[in-house]
Amino acid sequence: MASTLKIISSMATKQVLAELVAQYRQDQAVDIAVESVGGVDAAKRVQAGEAFDLVVLAQDAIDKLVAAGRIVDGSRVDIVRSGVAVAVRAGAPRPDIGSEDALKASLLAARTLSYSTGPSGVQLLKLFERWGIADTLKERIVQAPPGVPVGSLVAKGEAEIGFQQLAELIHLPGIDLLGPLPDAVQITTVFSGGVASASQQGEAARALLAFLASPAAAAAKQRQGMEPASA
Repeated sequence: MASTLKIISSMATKQVLAELVAQYRQDQAVDIAVESVGGVDAAKRVQAGEAFDLVVLAQDAIDKLVAAGRIVDGSRVDIVRSGVAVAVRAGAPRPDIGSEDALKASLLAARTLSYSTGPSGVQLLKLFERWGIADTLKERIVQAPPGVPVGSLVAKGEAEIGFQQLAELIHLPGIDLLGPLPDAVQITTVFSGGVASASQQGEAARALLAFLASPAAAAAKQRQGMEPASA
């Protein structure tokens, strides 16, 4: 019997992978273990040579691991597209985020805000810089540690307004979703998978990766606040 297929992923894809792996197991006699951690930490562990079969991270992180020889060249498959949403504590006033100007004004009025250490957080900081408000907001930012949901900080009142992948917010208690970022400033991250160079089960990893990117996986992605990468 084949050994367990080991997957490491960022927290953003934790829920969608849990649903899709369960779906895959119904049709395939394969044992799969998924570990979801902060994307930065996941990439470091793969880079350090820890043994996995499949790696699911933001597209640019996968490409860097391919370049470093930790993921098989040519094995990258884009799986989902994920947008950023905004949340406040349950029952709190709902600031206006309906337009770029409204969002900027709401941020300037907020006492504290939080975003992730992942790719969406990096892009959000660039947006603040483009708006010319990065220095103003710097002292108000409550940085979520890797692997800690921004929504949990919002739910506890540690941050007045929080930004994270919709998929990481929709299942959290104690928060109210305001909705996605306005289209003009929406931050979309493509999450991809790649076969780890250290894998001894490359064929099985590729088969699972093909399923994750297939039309059969689309409904689960939408249920988890994401869209197929090919959409």
